[in-house]
Amino acid sequence: MNSHPVSGDYLLWLAPQIRGEDDGNPNRTYEGLVAIMYETEFVWLVANDDNRKADGLDLRVEFCNEQDIPKRQTEAFLDKNYPDPPCSFLEVLIGLSRRLAFAAGDNAPGWAWILMHNLDLHRITDPVGRGKARQAKDILQTCIYRNYDPDGRGGFFPLANPDRDQRQVEIWYQLPDYIDDVPKGG
Repeated sequence: MNSHPVSGDYLLWLAPQIRGEDDGNPNRTYEGLVAIMYETEFVWLVANDDNRKADGLDLRVEFCNEQDIPKRQTEAFLDKNYPDPPCSFLEVLIGLSRRLAFAAGDNAPGWAWILMHNLDLHRITDPVGRGKARQAKDILQTCIYRNYDPDGRGGFFPLANPDRDQRQVEIWYQLPDYIDDVPKGG
């Protein structure tokens, strides 16, 4: 997404934030998938989903503060020259995981891992060749452009018994419906 010199360090900072403790085989790696998610721009289509984009962009500010990056470099990295800087799918996913951790408890990386499962991204392990890359991009596009099922399957928040078409629902409102829908203790 961002070709700024600190972008590589930022990606290394983001990557561990999507691994839950129960993600199966610890020897599996997801570097290729993480790179694809980082290179894929999140586009919001439903009113107020730009707030999820803002959550993702806030991660850049947090990173710059934690790393003590000088203000001049920080502003360039934050794309301050653009009125509407792009945000990656990875940043949105991590932002959502933090919102889930706040709203429902547990830890953000664990919630990120659940979101990875919901999207079937957990199956795309290294090495990522052309076939897996295409599969990952298709999954991301389905989620971003809301081409998933009306019950949310194929998106961030699949529901067992939705009361409305999830493709039309703001992500912010899908989140609590999902928390209420998830079986307690699992």
